[in-house]
Amino acid sequence: MKRIWIYLIPLIITGGLFALFASQISKDSTLLPSALLNKPAPQFELEPIEGHDQPGFSTADLIGQITVVNVFASWCVPCRQEHEFILEMSKRDDLKVYGINYNDQPENARAFLAELGNPYDRIGSDRNRRVSLDWGVYGIPETYLVNQDGLIVYKHTGPISAQSFENSVIPAIEKAVAAFPST
Repeated sequence: MKRIWIYLIPLIITGGLFALFASQISKDSTLLPSALLNKPAPQFELEPIEGHDQPGFSTADLIGQITVVNVFASWCVPCRQEHEFILEMSKRDDLKVYGINYNDQPENARAFLAELGNPYDRIGSDRNRRVSLDWGVYGIPETYLVNQDGLIVYKHTGPISAQSFENSVIPAIEKAVAAFPST
């Protein structure tokens, strides 16, 4: 009887792991939870990209408006794929779009923006990745929506696609804008 268990235990463990992995296949990887959701944006201050004429930004710059904060890099292929949607958001009058340039060389960041267009009102350089870690960045691209009180109200992990733009990002923006009192 003991001999049967020696063979059954690895089989049971393997079957359990297979069932666990199979149950996760259809999960949406963009739904990674954020510990900062509905909490204040972290305290930070980012310098501008060296040699670029736009200012960096800090926590204080997020207060009093609806702000999209997009974490990107020139070497990030998915960042290129989602860039058209970041450009689209920048056309709105009811929000600001800020960029965190992640672990990038200044000349590469400048070339990326020159080639694809610059949707950002402000861009901070995070070459040492410390600010991105404070934001809870798992990997780039990541996009955050910050309300007028400086609270992170939405997070999108991974590249924004046409489907996620229409079904998740825009509804989150509309909800934040609707909650912002007109002045």
